[in-house]
Amino acid sequence: MITTEQREKLRGWFAGRLPDDLFEELVEVTPDREEITVIGRIAEPRLAEGASDAELEAAVRARIQEFRERTREARIEVAREAEHLFRRKVSWGVVCGAERALFTHVAAPVMTRLRQPERQVLDTLIAGGVARSRSDALAWCVRLVQRHTDDWLTELRESLEHVQRVRAQGPDSEEVVDSSSDDGEDG
Repeated sequence: MITTEQREKLRGWFAGRLPDDLFEELVEVTPDREEITVIGRIAEPRLAEGASDAELEAAVRARIQEFRERTREARIEVAREAEHLFRRKVSWGVVCGAERALFTHVAAPVMTRLRQPERQVLDTLIAGGVARSRSDALAWCVRLVQRHTDDWLTELRESLEHVQRVRAQGPDSEEVVDSSSDDGEDG
């Protein structure tokens, strides 16, 4: 699990390393074991007053695409450095107005063993057209749980961070000093 301190250090590294003109604001840096997702805010397109929703939507999509193409080289340079330092892939995304778009992201395979009743849940989701495969169905279930249990998951993550802090203070955290060479004198 990634601790709050590790998240803060990653966010600080990206805040310091990203070119000043890349984003208006660094919105989030979200790490897990395989990936670091970096999302920044970009300027909304300026439209005439009273522009339609369709015009706004098209302008925002075009702005996001323009940003993606224009900043590709700079983002690749930062990602290569970060991937070397942190041993994780870097994914990018932006927020433009109310729109949030991810450019790249890792779809990490997760192996699991499910009993028949659990497989039947996935197969029902497939049969109902909610998912195309068991993998899609399982991802759908995870998103559903995430949406409805954010408070509980946050509390669980905080508890796990506390456990890690307590472990770090344990007797195995300090280097064992070899006292066999001491001659009994301070010095």
